[in-house]
Parts: sequence; C-alpha cells; structure tokens
Amino acid sequence: MNVGILSNNRLRISGWGKYPSIMANLINYQNRDDLMSKIHRIGQCITRGNGRSYGDSALSETYVSCLQHNRILGFDENKGIIKCESGILLSEIIEIFTPRGWFLKVAPGTKLITVGGAIASDVHGKNHHKDGCFSETVENIALMLSSGDVVQCSHRKNRELFLATCGGMGLTGIILEVSFSLKPISSKNIEQTTIKTRNLQETFDAFEEYADDTYSVAWIDCLSKGKLIGRSLLMTGEFSQDRNLQYVPKKKITIPFNFPSLVLNYLAVKSFNALYYASAKPGVSHQIVDLDSFFFPLDSINSWNRVYGSHGFVQYQFILPKNVSYEGLLKILKKISDKGFGSFLAVLKLYGKHNDNYLSFPMEGYSLALDFKMQKGLLDFLKELDQIVLEYEGRFYLAKDARVSKKVFESGYPKIEEFRELRQSNKMKDKFSSLQSKRLGL
Repeated sequence: MNVGILSNNRLRISGWGKYPSIMANLINYQNRDDLMSKIHRIGQCITRGNGRSYGDSALSETYVSCLQHNRILGFDENKGIIKCESGILLSEIIEIFTPRGWFLKVAPGTKLITVGGAIASDVHGKNHHKDGCFSETVENIALMLSSGDVVQCSHRKNRELFLATCGGMGLTGIILEVSFSLKPISSKNIEQTTIKTRNLQETFDAFEEYADDTYSVAWIDCLSKGKLIGRSLLMTGEFSQDRNLQYVPKKKITIPFNFPSLVLNYLAVKSFNALYYASAKPGVSHQIVDLDSFFFPLDSINSWNRVYGSHGFVQYQFILPKNVSYEGLLKILKKISDKGFGSFLAVLKLYGKHNDNYLSFPMEGYSLALDFKMQKGLLDFLKELDQIVLEYEGRFYLAKDARVSKKVFESGYPKIEEFRELRQSNKMKDKFSSLQSKRLGL
C-alpha cells in the first residue's frame, strides 16, 4: 500500500503506479454503526483497499479504509461459497482454502487486493474467455449507501445496484460483506504449456489453437520490429491432478528504494525483452509450476513499482473487439516500436463476451496492458495511442487508468449514462467521489 505517514490521519497516498499522489484524510471505522455515523459527518469520500489499483480511482481528499475488516464469516463446504468482510485480501483466502482444495474461480494478476476491490474493479483473470469476470462468482453484496442504510444486492436482488457496483470503482457505496463461490481443485500446481511465437500473426493463431485451455496469457515484446513485431511467449495452463495441496506462499524479495530514472531506458527495456524471449525454448514446451508462479509472478517482488523511479509509471490497458483486434494491435505495436516508449511488462489476453455490468471492462476480443515509466512526452504519446483505440472502438480499464480524457473514456462504454443516472438519482454522487470520477464525470 502506497501510504506515507505525515500526521495522525492525514497521509500521502497514490495508486500502485505512484502517479498521481495526493494528501488525504484517512477514516477508519469499528463497526457498521460507527461507519454510518462517520458517513453522515464527512463530505465526499472513496473506499480504499490495499492500494493496488494503478491510477486515481481510489484517491480522494477523504478515504475510508476497509483493511481492518478482513474476517471470514462462513463457508458452505457443499456449495463452495465463502462469506467474508470486504477488507480480506485474496492472498489470505488462497492461503486458507488452497490446502482444503479450493481456489478462486477468477484470479486477477495480483492476489494482494481486497475482495471489495475485486468487485469494485470487476477484475478478470487468465480464464475470462471461459469464466468471465469476478462478478460472475458473486452471490451477494452488503452495500452501505450514502444514506448510511445497508442493502443487499446480487444478480437477482436489487440487480440495477449490483450491475453498477461491480466495476463501479466504489462509486455506489461502501462494500461491507460479500458472498462468492470458489472452485474445487486437486493441486496447488499448474501444468503450463509455453508457445514461443515469431510474430503477432503466430501469436493470434496460437491463442485460437489453445482457446480450449482454461487459462491463457501472453507476454509480448513490444519493441520488436519488422517481421518480428508482436513476437510473444503464450502461456496456457490447467490445474494439475497430482493431489498436492501443500501450498506455501513463495518467498519474496524486496526492492528497497526507487531506481534512478536513467536505469529504465529504451536500451534496458529492449535488452530485457530480447533476453526474456531468448530464454524460452523454441516451439512448444511443458512444465509444472506452482500457482503463485503462474497466476501472480510479480507478487514475489515487494515494491516492484520502485523499478520505475520516484515519478512512477502509467499502466495503459485497452481492449479491442475481436474482429479488429489484430489490425488495431499491429498498428499500436508499430507506433510503440517506432517511438521507443518501451515496456517490459506487456501482457496480451483473450477475452470472452462482455457482461451486463455498466462499467465492466472486458468485451470479446484482445486486451494489451503496458507499463510506461513517467517521462517527458509520454502523456502526449498516450493520447496518440488513444486515437487508435478509438478508431477500432476499444475501451480502457478504470482500475488501471490515471489520465484518459472523459470524451475518450465514455466512447467505449455504452451504458455510462445509466451509471450516471443511478448515481445522481440515489445521491451517490454527493457522497462517493474520487479524482478519477471527477475527471471522467462519473
């Protein structure tokens, strides 16, 4: 969590990208009555979990922390349904339930987020093309509204509120408790297949060839050029059946300080990409890896965001409709390669159909996520990429965004007016607000 203590309850906070950062007042609460009392007394605020959204979606002059509220309230062994408070981390659930033969149905790229944050962002995983978003697993949400009243919402009950809350970035209320379903597993290991491709066309062909695999994700070399543009390492996986449930979280290393800005330059990224690509065996290879290595590789490095220096970074994640994904991604990769704004964290994923949630990110197609170090000229360059995304009718992910314009963002979300109307009619806008919601007029 990116919080520096400056006084008792006034802190400097940022998202995981460390851009932007602001001074904010922290609100903790003891129970529902205490929270209700404080909600009535404070002005606009936003709920904040573990600070792992990348941009400004959990930044406000006043924020409510749910981290102290992390109890498991019950578990139905027959149905695999867990009931818990919203502040529990996915990592805590994994540590408790993996040895018992249960795992998340939808696991995002980090386990260091809260359940409340997973719902607010409607996170997705490497199996979206099969199983959809996190909201598909949610049975019920207990939500405190701006009035202080607590209501229950689900796919069937108060459905409109549910559709706005899942993916709504905390702008409909404070998530207190959640019930959601887990999946049974027989091992803590993953049978991983790695396919080494030579260009973007081969990468797309491989995604389609392995589309029946439950999990898939590709690292892509965003600085390759010419015939090699879009070369990738596609990794697919299935849970092993080896009956090994002896899960122990991976040991971590820590990056103790912000790297000097000059360390992460074009040549460094280009060299890393070349070495990483070369490290994989040609063609198709198979291996057994533990679930942490497959699902959460960066979680083994504490404070890995410090690699980008004191000015932080911007994650740029967009998705394009499937029928134009290849053409649009090729155009974007060529522009990135030509301009030299490299990213060694470049993740390509295949998605299934969109859900009914008003602001949920996925649609049937391909997404690309890139991390760009904050530097001179970057924001102008990203505006150029925005225009390509717009040209191909794509959209941007709120949980990663720190800078997209209102006009660009709303063009990708046809239900945005329904979200705004719900916020306005229920007086949510008067109470729940973030820098992001103000920037985008949510």
